Amino acid sequence: MRIGELAARADTTTRTLRYYESRGLLPARRDELGHRAYDEHDLRALRQIRTLRDFGFELEETRPFVECLRAGHPEGDSCPASLAVYRRKLDELDALIGELAAVRDKVAGQLTRAERARDELAAEALVPGGPEPECELGGRDL
Repeated sequence: MRIGELAARADTTTRTLRYYESRGLLPARRDELGHRAYDEHDLRALRQIRTLRDFGFELEETRPFVECLRAGHPEGDSCPASLAVYRRKLDELDALIGELAAVRDKVAGQLTRAERARDELAAEALVPGGPEPECELGGRDL
């Protein structure tokens, strides 16, 4: 198939395909007229790349999966190099989850502190001569 057909079937652009070719992820085969020529194996590789990219993999991280498919494996993730990329990606995700959990804990702590401060101001406002809390949104009501 030609580049336009491959792009349509892979739901991508010809520009993307040319870029992948320049990065060595797609073969640079040409037909007798000099047009780029692709086959079903190339479509499978593109689908593998797209799936991994949708999962957040960098383009270069898809290379072992594409090479695994080119080596004749029915799935691009059954080769040792692909498995190693999965492991690295899981480690990265675990680290990000840990960082997000720490940030969440800090935000939850700030919320608890802010609610306590609000409640203390509200309680003081009920005491004669106590301060009247003001809201930054205008007005004096909590």
